Amino acid sequence: MKIIVDKEKCTGCGECKKVCPKGEKIWNVDGTAEASNLRYCLLCMLCATDCPEGAIKVLRDGEDE
Repeated sequence: MKIIVDKEKCTGCGECKKVCPKGEKIWNVDGTAEASNLRYCLLCMLCATDCPEGAIKVLRDGEDE
């Protein structure tokens, strides 16, 4: 699984971190957002859904991965 943030679209508003149930463990927002520690991710996709700039994509692993 990957969380991809489009750095050109991201404004660093921090909404991804606010809405994420594990935001403090996953999201770093310093100018732009960056996801790390994805082992804590619940795959709820709230970060991507609530991003006002549409800058976040969550890519899930395929069935064979």
